[in-house]
Amino acid sequence: MLKFVLLCALAAASRADVAEEEDVLVLKKSNFDEALRAHPHLLVEFYAPWCGHCKALAPEYAKAAGMLKAEGSDIRLAKVDATEESDLAQEFGVRGYPTIKFFKGGAKDSPKEYSAGRQAEDIVNWLKKRTGPAATTLTEVTQAESLIADSEVAVVAFFKDVESDGAKAFVQAAEAVDDIPFAITSADGVFSKFEVSKDSVILFKKFDEGRNTFEGELSKESLLSFIKANQLPLVIEFTEQTAPKIFGGEIKSHILMFVPKASSDFQEKMDQFKKAAEGFKGKILFIFIDSEIDDNQRILEFFGLKKEECPAVRLITLEDEMTKYKPDTTEITAENIISFCTAFTDGKLKPHLMSQDIPEDWDKSPVKVLVGKNFEEVAFDPAKNVFVEFYAPWCGHCKQLAPIWDQLGEQYKGSSDIVVAKMDSTANEIESVKVHSFPTLKFFPAGDERKVIDYNGERTLDGFTKFLESGGKEGGAPAGDDEEDEGEVKLTLQTSNTVYI
Repeated sequence: MLKFVLLCALAAASRADVAEEEDVLVLKKSNFDEALRAHPHLLVEFYAPWCGHCKALAPEYAKAAGMLKAEGSDIRLAKVDATEESDLAQEFGVRGYPTIKFFKGGAKDSPKEYSAGRQAEDIVNWLKKRTGPAATTLTEVTQAESLIADSEVAVVAFFKDVESDGAKAFVQAAEAVDDIPFAITSADGVFSKFEVSKDSVILFKKFDEGRNTFEGELSKESLLSFIKANQLPLVIEFTEQTAPKIFGGEIKSHILMFVPKASSDFQEKMDQFKKAAEGFKGKILFIFIDSEIDDNQRILEFFGLKKEECPAVRLITLEDEMTKYKPDTTEITAENIISFCTAFTDGKLKPHLMSQDIPEDWDKSPVKVLVGKNFEEVAFDPAKNVFVEFYAPWCGHCKQLAPIWDQLGEQYKGSSDIVVAKMDSTANEIESVKVHSFPTLKFFPAGDERKVIDYNGERTLDGFTKFLESGGKEGGAPAGDDEEDEGEVKLTLQTSNTVYI
């Protein structure tokens, strides 16, 4: 008996070592395994105290933890300071912040990556989908009312026969969506409460029309298309919280309206933008960005805009290559936006490529300055071997490279056939070269073949010299064969400031 009491006391003491902050378990290497044993469903955030994304997530993450705890759920949320617990971060392959993983059944070997939004409701819905039925069964009106009242978006199926083919297709669709709650009912009272007279699938939401009823032949694919077209507002604001929904969705064509929310005509512009959006549901995502917010300035820069040029509209496709489009007119009216979007969907728009004006002294320094307007002429000069650095002014790796690149330019300033150049790729774009990271180094050898060779060697003066003297062979690779380099800032949809670069 004494031994049993001692074992219980030791177990309790061990669990007591897992501290909590705002209902979130604080994990370390010393208590991680114990937490997994104690909590069969555990969501763990690996964070860095200085990370802006982590700071923005913190209140929503704590709110989600509190919601689940208040429900008496066995799902718990936890966090690990990955800068302090580097062994844990390495064990679970943490390469960016925040990294969020779901551990089920106490197993450490195959946690699932969290893939939904960063608002409390998104987190809770995703976890419930992972630990319970894909679609909750509703037998009472109060259950349905609570689900709809507590959810920004909820999808409810009304089927008299929950074993019908239509009901089965609904459950299959529910299994494919992580961040929205699904429910199914055959209860007469629920049918009556929501004025449903026949088998139906209804998407309830706290914006726009309030509810959308599915029409057409029931299948998993058709239901998913219906949900995709209606789950987001006609116009959604770009924020830290909405970014995962914007980028994680299936709609890869985005039209962006840059406008200061504090302006006197903000609502008028929004009304016009929203009116235009009605005809492109499920095809183009309509997004507005507050052009006065500091964190959004990098986005404006990416589109070649300045605050004083807003309001402004741009369109971008987020496929394998990001392509931008600019309307012919600056006047924001529903008619103009509809015309612009229609031309895009009909394939009649030409991409908008930014370019600065050619500096008068572009060729006066050892490192030549290229812009969109003179790039083709210089880089593809058949008599020259041209080595170009594509950089971003704010990129730390580019700043580190700058003195070495200047030395290289100085070394070859008297060469008759070698040109060392650079181009600010945040302000200049060219059709022939797509830049995916900073800095990107490409070699354009002499000749009429318009060859492009990526430089993948050491970023040293000696490495660059050997590369040039070998004609682009030592340290080079055909364009497109480059691998990710730790000394690069990758051009992703979400960088440290969650922007469109």
